[in-house]
Amino acid sequence: MSKEKVSASENAGPQKLRCGYTTGSCAAAAAKAAALVLVQGIASKEATITLPDDQELTIPVIKVTCNGSEAAAFVVKDAGDDPDVTDGLTIIAKVCLQPGGIVLQGGRGIGKVTKPGLSVAVGKPAINPVPSTMIKQEMDKVIQGKSGALVTIEAPGGEDLAAKTLNPRLGIMGGISILGTSGIVRPMSEDAYQRSLVPQIDQAVALGYRHLVLTPGRMGANKAEELGFPEDAIVQTSNFIGTMLEESARKDLDGIILLGHVGKLLKVAAGIFHTHSRLADARRETLAAHAALLGAGRELVKEIMELNTAEESVVLLQREGLEEVYTSVASMASRRAEEFCGHKLKVGTILYSFSSGILGSDRPAEEIGEVLGWKAK
Repeated sequence: MSKEKVSASENAGPQKLRCGYTTGSCAAAAAKAAALVLVQGIASKEATITLPDDQELTIPVIKVTCNGSEAAAFVVKDAGDDPDVTDGLTIIAKVCLQPGGIVLQGGRGIGKVTKPGLSVAVGKPAINPVPSTMIKQEMDKVIQGKSGALVTIEAPGGEDLAAKTLNPRLGIMGGISILGTSGIVRPMSEDAYQRSLVPQIDQAVALGYRHLVLTPGRMGANKAEELGFPEDAIVQTSNFIGTMLEESARKDLDGIILLGHVGKLLKVAAGIFHTHSRLADARRETLAAHAALLGAGRELVKEIMELNTAEESVVLLQREGLEEVYTSVASMASRRAEEFCGHKLKVGTILYSFSSGILGSDRPAEEIGEVLGWKAK
């Protein structure tokens, strides 16, 4: 039965966005191209690899070199229309034949795992299991058991790009990861992005944490560290707060703190767990409702409903002596989060603003925070 061929330039979705290929596919194609010139003397301008779903993908090879005992092939990562930081990065595979099996190692620009909890063991190069298997399979096709090989994967410039990813927080130091579960990058894939966030939870659990701090982004993570929370217990969720709560519940954790800017967590208090503004926004309505419940008059409610940003509410509520509104919002966010998880998690919430720091927190946040070394002032 012949394998079906796919193209990384195929259209995907109603907007006809162009697909790309993963760093794992690039590494496998480069390894195959290097092996071909070393074993068969064929310097190909492209390499066809087999994807995990048994389809085939042909990837351009921009350069092949051979000095007799070692060959190298260069592939440029094409992420299609996906906003991938590794788009345009050159992935290099260097192949040297040697007795024994196929040994895979990371070179310049490839990160090394330094913390447990990931799919790659501590001390190993950050080449995930699926790409690792793909590389070895493509090598086997060329070598056909007649020899072994040392395969070194490199990504010049990967050290700088890694700073734009979650790698430093995950303890992957010195470069990027070689990733991919399907071999194809599908544009704007929220599923793929969510999957990339989950290993943070796995790692924290592996390090012994039963209580975590979930925060939408880097600013929240920095704030959590300023408050004294352990770095390894801090998990970034992006806009996928609901997904990360569900994943935390599946790990049977003891407690979660939601820590974030008031504008973001007002949405959670309204029962919104995918917090991107294009999907839903009830910040003003939620804040106005909580203020009204605590005695705000009609004019103040009107002012709240006319605010441009949640940040502007801080001065307004301070002026009216209604700062307790934020504690009320924090309690509701925790309640909504616990309901969302089917009450499988204890959840507390801490709200902050850029201008005034911590605005409010609830009792569960204080209890969980004490476990993690934070004490509310």
